[in-house]
Amino acid sequence: MSALQPRFEHFDAGVAKALVEASRSAGGLPGYLGMRITDVGPGRLVAELDVRDEFHTPFETLHGGVMAAFVDHVLGCVLYPLLQRGQWAATTEFKLNYLASVRDGTLVAESRVVSLTRRTAVVAVEVRNRERLACLAQGTLLVVDPGEKRASGPGGARAASGA
Repeated sequence: MSALQPRFEHFDAGVAKALVEASRSAGGLPGYLGMRITDVGPGRLVAELDVRDEFHTPFETLHGGVMAAFVDHVLGCVLYPLLQRGQWAATTEFKLNYLASVRDGTLVAESRVVSLTRRTAVVAVEVRNRERLACLAQGTLLVVDPGEKRASGPGGARAASGA
């Protein structure tokens, strides 16, 4: 990834450590897929996922939805040590470029915060399999302050930001 890493005003090492520890016993989709966060630093996160047969398409390659779920997870998790307590992030969009098919082994995703403002973040992700670049991704996330109304329905993000 690019050597041009922005500096961040805030980094909570305790939150970073908690992310690594929590990923060992995560529930939900991250737990089912077996996602493991292995390293977290200011604006950077590394996670792994072992490819299992049940993640394959009928052509015996990794289903793109598994890769997308993995990317979406690391897009958000990288932000939490940078946010103030009580803030949360929600993916508003992300784009994937699938570069190589994956059949087995371990996926290693590295996410980096490209930009972080008071309201939004842009995060880039590289996913490798056996040292080969398998996927490039970039996403935008909405940063929500504690106690801010969570809007739903049409204009959700706009309504949540008070715009």
